[in-house]
Amino acid sequence: MEVKFARNESVASTILRLLEATSSSIDAALYRLNNPRLAEALEVAAQRGVRVRLLLDGSKYQESHVAQDLRGRAVFPVRLAFGRQGSGSKMHHKFVVLDRRTVLTGSYNWTLESEDENHENLIISDDQALVEAYSGEFEALWTAAAGDGLEGSY
Repeated sequence: MEVKFARNESVASTILRLLEATSSSIDAALYRLNNPRLAEALEVAAQRGVRVRLLLDGSKYQESHVAQDLRGRAVFPVRLAFGRQGSGSKMHHKFVVLDRRTVLTGSYNWTLESEDENHENLIISDDQALVEAYSGEFEALWTAAAGDGLEGSY
């Protein structure tokens, strides 16, 4: 396990390095995404044959041109989700499962603010029990979001 703190280093650089090393799948559940470098890294991964699935909070999506542009290009599937109470609540997760072997989680949003302004953390773990738990949560949310009519075409 590794722990990264935005106060000490570029968490985005760590995420970019991990995305570049991913070979088969990226399942990301993100509350916010406005960092163009991270969005581009997802596209590049998809273009090299990695299966990318992105789940974003439906409300925060409306505030992010980066996320809207990414979804509009339809390089990989993007679904929008809300919290347990529907559109007034948050899909507040910030986790990614890479190759079904590694989990990235913590307070870090994939935003410019998280990278440049906030105190944030990222935990990187290859503990298989954690990977399975986060994979299960992603699949449940992904399936639930399929019925909202908000999935981009790809």
